[in-house]
Amino acid sequence: MTQLDFSGDPPPFGHPMLKYFAFDPNYVNLNHGSYGSLPLPVLAACNKLTLQVESNPDLFVRVKQTELITKCRAQISKFVGANMNEIVLVRNASHGLNTIMRSFEWNAGDVIVTCNTTYDAMQGLARFLHDGPGHPEVSQFVIQWPTSHAAIIARYRAHLESIPRHAGQKIVAIIDSITSVPGALMPWQKLVQVCKEAGVYSVIDGAHSIGQEMNIDLSKADPDFWVSNCHKWLFAQRGCAIMFVAERNQGIVKSSFPTSKLYVSPQDRTFPGESFIEQYNWNGTINFVPPLSITAALEFREWLGGETMINAYCHDMAVRGGAYLASFFGTRVMDHTGEFTCNMVNVQIPLPSDVLPSDEINDIFYHKMLAPTNRKTKVSAGIFHHNGAWWTRCSAQIWTELSDFALLGSVLKEVCAEVVHELGLNQNAGWSNEDR
Repeated sequence: MTQLDFSGDPPPFGHPMLKYFAFDPNYVNLNHGSYGSLPLPVLAACNKLTLQVESNPDLFVRVKQTELITKCRAQISKFVGANMNEIVLVRNASHGLNTIMRSFEWNAGDVIVTCNTTYDAMQGLARFLHDGPGHPEVSQFVIQWPTSHAAIIARYRAHLESIPRHAGQKIVAIIDSITSVPGALMPWQKLVQVCKEAGVYSVIDGAHSIGQEMNIDLSKADPDFWVSNCHKWLFAQRGCAIMFVAERNQGIVKSSFPTSKLYVSPQDRTFPGESFIEQYNWNGTINFVPPLSITAALEFREWLGGETMINAYCHDMAVRGGAYLASFFGTRVMDHTGEFTCNMVNVQIPLPSDVLPSDEINDIFYHKMLAPTNRKTKVSAGIFHHNGAWWTRCSAQIWTELSDFALLGSVLKEVCAEVVHELGLNQNAGWSNEDR
């Protein structure tokens, strides 16, 4: 592993791991899921590759780059159990999902199925497509926790069956593998099968999957489309993602975005997926170092002990940390059965239920957590409103210890009280035993 500028055995998980990251010593990161966190050895590999690029850009772009992209695609394809000819590198999950969704030729009567927990940018994409040519309708499926995987599957099947059908109609479902807010593992493989039975295209937003969800096997799950960020949980450089397009659907995604010089018009193709891979190897001058850092990230994870060891620690820390916070606040975890929990845990925070969600509330929370005036330590975790209550989404990582949850608890209790005071509310307003 000398090429990553570290050697020997890794330290134990927990705070000893912090030396492999560039965090401010006064910053406690329980929000890794939002933006990812780049390990210093992977950063060193990126810097080395950047110097290689800049030493001779012509040689790198014209000769070396495609070779490295091909190697990277081979590695990550194996990691997610996909055929290599169905995987390309893109900038981020939103980029990939936009490429897919904008490739459909929308007609009147077509339907896009979203969910109330669909990532907000994807909700915006669905609205944008509805406003464009063809005006596909948007049908929203609603999930409110507490619930179960079985209930979601049954209700999703009923939701698809309730959509009026007609000849020539397309129905395209955007499905999260792990929802962003709340951070919850979905039964996405079974929802893919429900879509197949209903004749619905499945577009899986797997932004949080790679590096957090164990045993991803796209060949077995067989979605129509699937996209996942590699800079979130896999430890690659921000931002990079992979886009999976099943070979049967590569005639739908006719062009990369931006369109490559290697684009082939449909009438000139000898097979539907012709030029699919090649277009993503070159579609303008961009920095390929972030996606190529996937190779270094995979090597770093192998050095740490591999996927099972990494995720066992992170999952256990999420469960224990969530239980601690719920006890500290006198509240509850959202997922009391554990079937929705990978390495993110959602815990109700002591904020009155009559405090309604707004940009102002979010700004107050994040300013007081990340730029405090009354304490030295900064702490990050997601804050959101769901089903009449306020929650924190905490991401457990290889550097996390229970003391980090304790610090977050004390900060959030303090911030919740300040929010109530600033809004002129009663601390107990709208706070019932049922909430607890």
